[in-house]
Amino acid sequence: MKVIYFIIVTLIFTTRSNAQQFVDKAVIEYEVNTNLKKTMSNDSWDEMMKDNLSDLKISYFNYTFSENKSIFKFDRWSPKTRIPKYLKDSDEENSWYFDFNTGMMNMQKQIAGTNFVVVDSIHKIEWKITNENREIAGYNCRKAVGKIMDDVYVFAFYTDDITISGGPCSINGLPGMILGLTIPRLYTSYIATKVDVSFTNPADIKPITAKKTYDLKELKTLFEEKLKDWYSYGDDKEEIQRQKNIFLWNAFL
Repeated sequence: MKVIYFIIVTLIFTTRSNAQQFVDKAVIEYEVNTNLKKTMSNDSWDEMMKDNLSDLKISYFNYTFSENKSIFKFDRWSPKTRIPKYLKDSDEENSWYFDFNTGMMNMQKQIAGTNFVVVDSIHKIEWKITNENREIAGYNCRKAVGKIMDDVYVFAFYTDDITISGGPCSINGLPGMILGLTIPRLYTSYIATKVDVSFTNPADIKPITAKKTYDLKELKTLFEEKLKDWYSYGDDKEEIQRQKNIFLWNAFL
């Protein structure tokens, strides 16, 4: 009887271990949807521009990770996206590199035609994990609500079957990988469409190098000074502040 019991227990644990295979390196593709028109102001220039824009800005980004390091960057545009080239440039140039072993991040953001490279420690996000579940790209995911930049809420679905504690852009810090993300204040969502576990080249994961780099505090100070000139006109103070906030959230996300 002891032998039979041992065999049964062994089979149970073997079945479980085979059923749950943890992923520690892969390339995850995300579809990114932004309602660009809602991020724009209501002045006459922006209203005129809206007529020439598609309802959604749709792009695809890849999150590549291995050895607890990751990089998130642009891959391609959806044919459905119809926007001017200057609105595409920043998405194509932006990238986010994270080294979770050292706790450091390297981020390149294009702002007003200039690339800024940020080197700083990975910032912490306040998370509250819920009991809501959803399947994304074949993985069972759990919902969490996070708060960034004091008052901006994000809604994420993560899976602990993928071991890295990352996510799109600079969103991170959950006990697994974020496969679904919504940021209502930026009218943007990220949803994983596929997970390719055949990735085998860690050399593809590397930070951006630049002669001049900033930390987050330095960059925020620089942008706040520029915003005084960029958003110095108009009578609708509430709308001006909304545009400033959207700019800063996009710059530091």
